[in-house]
Amino acid sequence: MSVQDSTTLDSSATGTTGVLLSDPAASKVKALLDQEGRDDLRLRIAVQPGGCSGLRYQLFFDERFLDGDQTYEFGGVEVIVDRMSGPYLGGATIDFVDTIEKQGFTIDNPNAGGSCACGDSFH
Repeated sequence: MSVQDSTTLDSSATGTTGVLLSDPAASKVKALLDQEGRDDLRLRIAVQPGGCSGLRYQLFFDERFLDGDQTYEFGGVEVIVDRMSGPYLGGATIDFVDTIEKQGFTIDNPNAGGSCACGDSFH
């Protein structure tokens, strides 16, 4: 674990090569981070084996930097994607939905060939 290979990109440079955090999602992440009361945490987005369709998304707060991490900044919120997850998440948009039917983070991923009914895994 080191910071030497970490790359920082601003939100205007992400395009289809990185992730995009919508304004509602950035606001929700910021609110959750404020509740934690720690300024050393950032949102990590990862893809891991598992789920109904073979791969699943992981979103969690992390204080670590790993070799090869890409770091993005959206409205004061740092987002980190690890080296292995980056190719699966290129061009993905993370949003936050708060309606009577559903509340939570959603991921619109142009790299996903399909997903299962739960919406948490893809292939």
